[in-house]
Parts: sequence; C-alpha cells; structure tokens
Amino acid sequence: MFEAIAFYTFSALTLAMFLIVVTTKNILYALSALAAGMIFVSGFFFLLGAEFLGVVQIVVYTGAVIALYAFAMMFFDAQKLQNDRIENPKLLFLLVGLGALLLVLIVVAPIVAQNLSQISPQIPVNEGVGNVQMVGLVLFTKF
Repeated sequence: MFEAIAFYTFSALTLAMFLIVVTTKNILYALSALAAGMIFVSGFFFLLGAEFLGVVQIVVYTGAVIALYAFAMMFFDAQKLQNDRIENPKLLFLLVGLGALLLVLIVVAPIVAQNLSQISPQIPVNEGVGNVQMVGLVLFTKF
C-alpha cells in the first residue's frame, strides 16, 4: 500500500515539475522545477531499493541542472527577473508546508511501521568482496 501511495505521489510531483518546465516563461523557475523534477525521479529509485542509483541521480543530474542554473543567473538580468510578486504568500506558505509534511510522512511512515527486530539483508553478504564489487554485482544482476 505504501509503495502505491509513494509511487503516485512521486508521479504527480514529477509530472507537475516537468509541466512547469515546459510552460513557464521564467528561465529561473524552469530550472528550479527541472532540478526538483530530477530529485523526484530519484525517488523512484529509492522506492525500488536502488539507493545508490537514487543518489547518483541526485548528484549527477541535479548537479548538472544547478550548473545550468548558475549559468542562467550570470547570463540573464537577475534584477529584471525578481520583479514578480506573489499574490497570496500565506496560501503559498500553507501549500509548501503541507507538501513538505506529506513528503516527510511518506518517508517516515515505513520506518515507523516496520518492526526493527525483523531487519535482514535482502542480498547475501559475500566474504572477501568489497563495497564497490557489491554495487557492481547488484547493478548488473538485480537492477
């Protein structure tokens, strides 16, 4: 049940962020939404249990988008872009707060629900094999 709720939440958030990317006229908003969309895409890897790929998604792709963001800040006139006014800041604060609370609940709910005494490794530990070899083994077998 948790996986389905998390999947649909990440799907909706990812689609919303990428929709903002293609519909907004402000380059800084588009790049911010692109970075957020890449972070939400990494959430799918975390749901599948591929934490390494999720972190690589965040570091590589979101890092590249942040580099584009820095280039856009230097290229465009930032003073002209900051003239936008938020019409209802209280509503925006409420929606962002509720979104953050929902994200925290999605992440914390399985940890609280899981009994800590039943934790066991999903992949058997091979003696004499290092961490890098285990990552390669998991990448080329399970994922």
